[in-house]
Formats: sequence, structure tokens, C-alpha cells
Amino acid sequence: MTLGEMKDVLDAEVLIGDECMDIEVKDAFAADLLSDVLAFAKEGTLLITGITNPQVIRTAEMLELIGIVFVRGKKPDEDAVKLARIKKVPLLSTRYIMFETCGRLFSSGLVSCMKRVEND
Repeated sequence: MTLGEMKDVLDAEVLIGDECMDIEVKDAFAADLLSDVLAFAKEGTLLITGITNPQVIRTAEMLELIGIVFVRGKKPDEDAVKLARIKKVPLLSTRYIMFETCGRLFSSGLVSCMKRVEND
């Protein structure tokens, strides 16, 4: 699934990264604790979160995540948006809660990054 296909599944708004919608999304990780993201997310993973501060962008950059989907209609603050533009981290926002966001993506064939680790 591409970021563009994922956008459609989630009825998401692209906040940053319209030019990145052809990037392939292989797996995802959902969390509202950056310590969990740091401990479990893998390079190339899509992050699903409600965290909207600049630290989430720095975490995505450090782990080389392919993008961030903000749930519950949340949108990052101005500092986070500026940083995402600089670091070229695609940002999307969906109105769905985290549970439904994950369910919609799973039903569309996306797996957990933990599943990828099991298969490696």
C-alpha cells in the first residue's frame, strides 16, 4: 500500500508531503508514548500517534520512519510542521481514533512492524 492509498483508506488530510504519496508503506506502529516508539518501531515504519510536538518529528527522523499519521483529528503545532518540512517527514491527519485507524489499515493489508520482525 502506498501513502496515497493509505490516505484514502483513512480519509486523511496530507499536512506535509503531497509529493511522497507514492512511497510504499509495508508496516506500521501505533503509540502515544515516544519511549514505546523508540523501543519497538523499526526503520521504514509508518507511525500512528496522537503526539503532535516536535519531538515526534525528531523521533521519526532518528528511526528513519516513512511518515506520521496523527489520529483523532489532531494536527501538529507550528514548530513540528516547520521541522517536518525541513526533515522531509510526511505528515497526515485522520479524524479516526487510533483503534479505528489501525483497524482500517490492518483490514487493508497493512501489518504491524512487530510482524515484520517476526518474519525477518
